[in-house]
Amino acid sequence: MIIVFYAAAGLTLLTTAAAITRANPVHALLFFVLSLIGMGVIFFTMGAPFAAALEIIVYAGAIMVLFLFVVMMLSLDIAAKRRETGWMIHSVWIVPLVLVAGLGIELVRVFLGSSATGVERIVSPQEVGLRLFTTDLSAVELASILLLTGLIGAFHLGRKDR
Repeated sequence: MIIVFYAAAGLTLLTTAAAITRANPVHALLFFVLSLIGMGVIFFTMGAPFAAALEIIVYAGAIMVLFLFVVMMLSLDIAAKRRETGWMIHSVWIVPLVLVAGLGIELVRVFLGSSATGVERIVSPQEVGLRLFTTDLSAVELASILLLTGLIGAFHLGRKDR
């Protein structure tokens, strides 16, 4: 299980770095989806299957697909159409394909090869909630302030001056 943890951590770091360094927003979002799936694998190997499921379903599934949909709908200019034809080249998809294959192999290995017995202790959702809202309450409040700041910043950057 420790090998899966380190492999998922390495792939998560690689895909996060790739997401940060991409100039194309669609490519950056796709790499970020891979990063979130890797985080789900890390949560699962640490004994938090509920957090892993939430990470993959909510973040990688719902929110990032919504972001991807919005970015793809907003790029309607001619230059974007020319860039999209470059995506049809097979060599562009080699790195994401290798990373997806690595994460997929890890997921299959975790689910089929070893059960949760390789994990020290399974953390229940009740324990996560109690910890978040008792001992780690200041971290939750700081995260909410950070999200609010990002929302206000996005509003001011995106609004049109009249």
